[in-house]
Amino acid sequence: MNCIFLSPHFPPQYHLFCLRLRQAGATVLGIGDVPYAALTEEMRSSLTEYYRVDRLEAYPDLVRACGFFTHKYGKIDRIDSLNEYWLASEARLRDDFNVFGVRERDIGMIRRKSEMKEQFRKAGVPVAAGRVVRTLEEARALISETGYPVVAKPDQGVGALDTFRLDTEEDLLGFFARKPPVDYIMEAFISGTIYSFDGLCDLEGKPIFQTAHVFSQGIMETVNEARHLAYYSLRDIPTALEDAGRRCLRAFNVRERFFHIEFFHTGKEDFTALEVNMRPPGGFTTDMFNYACDIDIYRIWAELLSHGRTAIDFERIYHCCYASRKNNLAYVHSHHEILDRYGADICRIDQVPGVFASALGDIGYIFRTRDEQRLHDIISFIHQIRTPEVSVCR
Repeated sequence: MNCIFLSPHFPPQYHLFCLRLRQAGATVLGIGDVPYAALTEEMRSSLTEYYRVDRLEAYPDLVRACGFFTHKYGKIDRIDSLNEYWLASEARLRDDFNVFGVRERDIGMIRRKSEMKEQFRKAGVPVAAGRVVRTLEEARALISETGYPVVAKPDQGVGALDTFRLDTEEDLLGFFARKPPVDYIMEAFISGTIYSFDGLCDLEGKPIFQTAHVFSQGIMETVNEARHLAYYSLRDIPTALEDAGRRCLRAFNVRERFFHIEFFHTGKEDFTALEVNMRPPGGFTTDMFNYACDIDIYRIWAELLSHGRTAIDFERIYHCCYASRKNNLAYVHSHHEILDRYGADICRIDQVPGVFASALGDIGYIFRTRDEQRLHDIISFIHQIRTPEVSVCR
């Protein structure tokens, strides 16, 4: 099997996908925009060959790279990056080289939030009221239906970049005064806890691995308000969440792909769809899969692609949590105090690359425990902030 992997060096842990593919017997062909000598030794050993381009955004360069690999190795079987940023490029390349997977005709419903809404509705899953608005008048017409607050976000965007909560007419006017020149979708603000339904589907669309996560707040609040973040996996997936998630998998025709579907939990059995991502959840979540279940999701994915292997045995043994810290916040407990008290629960500690720091913090603690209350105790210990001293005039 000949597999092309775009940007194999970033995010840094993604070299493990390439390594497991090669160990499964695939020919792994990397295309990236950094010199070969700048790749880590682990990355270089994960690839059969590497083709450097000046800019991964330059589509003709990607075509030349794929053409070179086709001439040298034969028909390309898979093209992927497992990265939201390159989804459109992958789809276009699959069209041009007749490769299985998401094609250009499919990309709108997994990249444009307005089209996602239509697929959620087809799946019978509730969504927030909203639509694309291009003028102040259109926005006011929507708000007359929904009321404030509303959320404005790029119709085609990644994460919470350039996403805003608008609470007043003044906020609305300010938004249109600085609005980037792209289509924006505006929708009713939903108050609820964010849950995600995550996993990996086989070629027939059946989840061979699935789990769920709960988030302390949305990425919009984390980025815009410079907060730290915590999110953790559940040992038991709520029945209503799994039902909504599986209906979404069918509506979006997810096959041989990771998925990350976000919902607002607004009541005991009520989940409102937020958005869908046809790639692994971000940050270090793939590693959290492994810690929670004592599996190797990188190997599972590689053997699915290379051999069609879907018979995996897993159990959600632990809750696994990611809790971040921000350098500009004054925490009560030092790093050493965290290790002294909870070191046995901690799986790893990561310095977060700068490009991800606004969402994932400057440092991240990943820990696991079978007991959910202990998990919350650890989060509280890591996140406890010093209270400013108040001087009293006498």
